[in-house]
Amino acid sequence: METDTHASSLTVSSGLKQPYHLVDPSPWPIIGSVGGGLTVLGIVFVAHYNSWALLIVGLLVVLATMYFWWRDVLRESRTSGLHSPVVRLGLRYGMTLFIASEVMFFVAFFWAYFNFALYPEHVAGNTAGIWPPPGVHTFDPFHIPFLNTLILLLSGTTITWAHHALIENDRKTLVLGLGLTVLLGISFTSLQVVEYSNAPFHFSGGVYPSVFFLATGFHGFHVIVGTCFLIVCWLRAQNGQFTPQRHFGFEAAAWYWHFVDVVWLFLFVCIYWWGAGQIAVE
Repeated sequence: METDTHASSLTVSSGLKQPYHLVDPSPWPIIGSVGGGLTVLGIVFVAHYNSWALLIVGLLVVLATMYFWWRDVLRESRTSGLHSPVVRLGLRYGMTLFIASEVMFFVAFFWAYFNFALYPEHVAGNTAGIWPPPGVHTFDPFHIPFLNTLILLLSGTTITWAHHALIENDRKTLVLGLGLTVLLGISFTSLQVVEYSNAPFHFSGGVYPSVFFLATGFHGFHVIVGTCFLIVCWLRAQNGQFTPQRHFGFEAAAWYWHFVDVVWLFLFVCIYWWGAGQIAVE
């Protein structure tokens, strides 16, 4: 009997102390997976049957999962003792690998673009062997695209300003810098909507429009996600949830935003400027 009791106590607790945080059981991974599956299936139904119901349900499930899961993560970050130095280091590694995976997305888009731009004779119907293909009128790179470039570069400056304010424990400047960055992100997205609405070509207009809208549209999606990320940080900053010692949520948002800035510079130089052909007359 004594042996059984002793063995039971060893099973319950080994006495090993470790710095890692084991998260509580959560329903959000499986719910998010279901939402993602419904979203993909909904896209198929829209494409083939013009039925939007499944897509809308899937998107709502995904959005709800994002909200409630991030809410739980924020609560966890504010619980004393859970995010130890080792856990914070793991979060930094995770964010770094996530951004690296996002980089590879854009590598694929740039690869596709340069494959056709450098070898235009591979484009079906492009007997002239030029890029952009004959009949494609491109955007003036020094109109809205250049303005958006200045906006994103300025936003990189304001978020860095906010970061320095946080390090110096200047909460007022932190909130101001984050607020300006959010406004600049919204301005970028608004101008891109104007640009798309005046596009001289359509997504189904051939290789150039397809690659252009995939690359710039995917980047635009990242700007929207980054803007939402920054809005959450702005609200948290107003509530005093960041300190000079503990502010990984802000750092992650800043890293992501700088990644968005750098990708746009490549898009502007390679697609808008270097890849400019006959400019569309507005």
